[in-house]
Amino acid sequence: MLIKTYCAAVNGLHVTTVTIEVHLTRGFRYRLTGLGDEAVRESHDRISAALLNNGFRFPSADITVNMAPADLRKEGSSFDLPLAIGILAANDNLKTEKIADYMMVGELGLDGKLQPVKGSLPIAIRARKENFKGLIVPKANEKEAAVVNNLDVYGMETLTDVIHFMNDSEKFEPAFVDTRREFYESQYAFDLDFADVRGQESVKRALEVAAAGGHNLIMIGPPGSGKSMMAKRLPSILPPLSLAESLETTQIHSVAGKLSKNMSLISQRPFRSPHHTISQVALVGGGANPQPGEISLAHNGVLFADELPEFNKQTLEVLRQPLEDRKITISRAKYTIEYPCSFMFVASLNPCPCGYYGDPTHHCVCTPGQIMRYMSKISGPLLDRIDIHCEIQAVPFSELSQMQPGEPSSVIRERVIAARKIQEERFKDFKSTHCNAQMTERMLHQFAEPDGASLDMLRLAMERLKLSARAYSRILKVARTIADLAGSEKVLSMHIAEAIGYRNLDRGDWAERGVQMPG
Repeated sequence: MLIKTYCAAVNGLHVTTVTIEVHLTRGFRYRLTGLGDEAVRESHDRISAALLNNGFRFPSADITVNMAPADLRKEGSSFDLPLAIGILAANDNLKTEKIADYMMVGELGLDGKLQPVKGSLPIAIRARKENFKGLIVPKANEKEAAVVNNLDVYGMETLTDVIHFMNDSEKFEPAFVDTRREFYESQYAFDLDFADVRGQESVKRALEVAAAGGHNLIMIGPPGSGKSMMAKRLPSILPPLSLAESLETTQIHSVAGKLSKNMSLISQRPFRSPHHTISQVALVGGGANPQPGEISLAHNGVLFADELPEFNKQTLEVLRQPLEDRKITISRAKYTIEYPCSFMFVASLNPCPCGYYGDPTHHCVCTPGQIMRYMSKISGPLLDRIDIHCEIQAVPFSELSQMQPGEPSSVIRERVIAARKIQEERFKDFKSTHCNAQMTERMLHQFAEPDGASLDMLRLAMERLKLSARAYSRILKVARTIADLAGSEKVLSMHIAEAIGYRNLDRGDWAERGVQMPG
């Protein structure tokens, strides 16, 4: 007897419908075809134990299973459930009328319980596109898959539940998620707030400008000056995610298996802070079983690199292309996958190996040569791609204890949102451009052309700081954002002057200023 069940294979963010064909006849062999990996081949043992522990026997017959398309590699344990249902149906242990209407995924425990799988959300989107009536998933993936409307999603606890559902011997209700209500209710619930930050007004201003225009930013200062503290609060002033951005971000985290249990949509912008020992593959993605890297997990959010010079230099260099293209293409012998990675890159570093170069309260023990070698770990091309550089000093305790709480994130966020709305209107005719940081050279001439006085100021800065053409473009983009925050239609010289002030690391005098002594 021939039975067909349906599931899906996830390759990057691309999902392919897989038809599992089970043919049962007299004999004793079990054959599995269709390029299944080791986890798929091991499913025979899991299914056999699960059936036995749920009152069924694995059929004593000649069983041939084909997973079509046969030339597509199938990876993972999510095929256990459709394989088990197909084998039971071929052995006349359950009704077959409903099987063709439902796609199903799930890993089987030896006791028959359904374990969560990766990629439930993109699989649900594929099931709706293929006009399936519904999708059966493990209970832990129910809310994630139920985000997709016009599709009945059933979260099942055990294999027995699925058998009862197919036999109509027990009533099950599809999951319901009020996506919009859950999404909007949790958009403004932040644990960290800029009200906790006292002082550092110039750095908070730089972070506001970066958030308003989607600019990359680097902070340089001694230990304990608040670099990490302020970076972690950056998501609280970024514009809220749109539903489309949330769906795209959630799909990436779903494929990577990073979603929390019973989670539906990601409602706040991601903040990823990888350790400096991270490998190139973990950063950009890939591997034997291709997975999104940290840059893709930070899509529509923030990627924070704390202590930037401590990262492997070759690892940092792989960021150059994604920062420009906002997507990463991973090409290997067996696959080519593209992941989106439109993120804000935020980094922090000490000014020297000991951390206290230029700090008036501590003595720096580093030589000019050591400082230059330390700073040279960050290449010029990478630094060129960072729009805003700002220096930061620790706030003295005498001032820290007297200062009032800082401006709350909600107030700063309103200014950022207002600036972003100006940019949305400006770029409404440009499909791939949403903020000032994404402007092309042609757009700069159209929307950020400096006047005569501003041009003279820029020329002087270019000559003195020996800026590259890319740095020139970055200054104009940042100036355009500063003008948007001020509500100015034109980019004025005051906006250009502030933007030039955010190119501190372009100065070639880190070691030439001399090692400063305390006092």
